[in-house]
Amino acid sequence: MPRYLVERAFTVGQEQMDAVGRRSRQIAEERYPDIVWEHSHVAIGEDGKVTTFCVYVAPEEELIRRHARDLGMHEVLRIAEIAGDVTPDDFPT
Repeated sequence: MPRYLVERAFTVGQEQMDAVGRRSRQIAEERYPDIVWEHSHVAIGEDGKVTTFCVYVAPEEELIRRHARDLGMHEVLRIAEIAGDVTPDDFPT
């Protein structure tokens, strides 16, 4: 199944992100059982705004977009299908 990297810009502050994460998981489990949220990286900009980079498994990009609309409180900046993963161990010196 395809994996996607989702970049999001949130309209809420860092202190609200735990509640947003719980809501995101609940929406996915209740309405989008075909979506799997693997993990997210959270970045806080100099302006205090939250940006996340999330990895999802889903049969199609549109399901991720629907989940994002249901969640609200953010804008999806980009969704890219992940072609593969590499680590430094993949490039021995």
